[in-house]
Amino acid sequence: MHILQLCPRVPFPPHDGGAIAMYDVAAGLARAGHQVTVLAANTPKHQQSAEVLSHLPRVRLLTVPVDTRLNPVKALKNLFLGNLPYNVERFVSQQMVAELTQLLRTERFDVVQVEGTFVAWYVDVIRAEAPNLPVVLRAHNVEHTIWKMLAERERNPIKAVYLHHLANGLKRFEEKYLPRFNAVAAITAPDQRRLRAMGCPEPVVFVPAGVDLSRFQIDSAIQPKPKTLFMIGSLNWLPNLEGFDWFLTNVWPYVHERMPELELHIAGKDTPERIMRLKGGNVFVHGFVESAAEFMQRYEIMIVPLLSGGGMRIKIIEGMALAKCIISTGLGSEGISVRNDHDIVLCDEPSEWINRIESYYKGELNQVKIGQAARQTILSTYDNLQVVNHFVDLYRSLAASGV
Repeated sequence: MHILQLCPRVPFPPHDGGAIAMYDVAAGLARAGHQVTVLAANTPKHQQSAEVLSHLPRVRLLTVPVDTRLNPVKALKNLFLGNLPYNVERFVSQQMVAELTQLLRTERFDVVQVEGTFVAWYVDVIRAEAPNLPVVLRAHNVEHTIWKMLAERERNPIKAVYLHHLANGLKRFEEKYLPRFNAVAAITAPDQRRLRAMGCPEPVVFVPAGVDLSRFQIDSAIQPKPKTLFMIGSLNWLPNLEGFDWFLTNVWPYVHERMPELELHIAGKDTPERIMRLKGGNVFVHGFVESAAEFMQRYEIMIVPLLSGGGMRIKIIEGMALAKCIISTGLGSEGISVRNDHDIVLCDEPSEWINRIESYYKGELNQVKIGQAARQTILSTYDNLQVVNHFVDLYRSLAASGV
């Protein structure tokens, strides 16, 4: 098959959740013998050379420069006159329309996979040029639910009003555009239910994000430092930053007072300067790390204090693949097939976090057993080979049904 994959950014390097999910599917499809054309917005934030996927046989990358930088004037204009939510409007590009149109007119594709809400607007372009071509939406998140949660916890009243405006605009957009696809692949079962409730026609299938296990092999030469917690994730994503701030304010001061030898290690792309300046209190900020797998293996307990968000936390399944014991909020683990105290540790209230961390500190938490169970969960459910097979089955079912 020849798959056209439409992406809101170049899916390389595979360092954060969105890029990893897109890259691994493209690479997996190619390894399975399929041809993949990746058409991606080349944004200032994730600027890449058009050659960055040349190492993948049967994958061709085409990039279009799209300026998605936040513009206060455009944001204000959108607030009063915009027909699309500003989060989506930033990805609308006439050059992208022209490139997409040219591809559809001159090449034969078996299916188009659109990666997420922010490029869902282009479904109408595809429909106009190739009305019989199956178009699949891969729903990385139900975006409006994330912004709604952020708005509800925002203490600045002006920011809260604007976040509510964005959430409401995204909700209207998703309710209008997502049902226009021939099929939707939800990344979690809860999102699958949300998408069906929004009116998306069947098939609305659950296809989780996977782990390319070749990138996450356990290195026996790396022994984790005792009495250490770590957190890793892109700190340019508001839910990650919100969770980190919450943990540092509501949990860490009490943990540090009661367990003075315990260390907290933080790594993440685009770490804000105010976090980079943190010193003392056994908090160590590493900023961006080249190898997430190596960083994860240097410390013992992974923490995911997520308070808002949707979709799947890719870093959790990567940590599980490395047999890490993970302490997470219930929301952080949403959509991942885990069981509390079996292959993950779940807690929400600050007091629960403190107690769970203290049990680890005192040697009462069997983190090795929990980590081993976590890796088995990944091997049985989240291997990227299985994920790719799910997508191929979906594409073939659409072709068989004559869509």
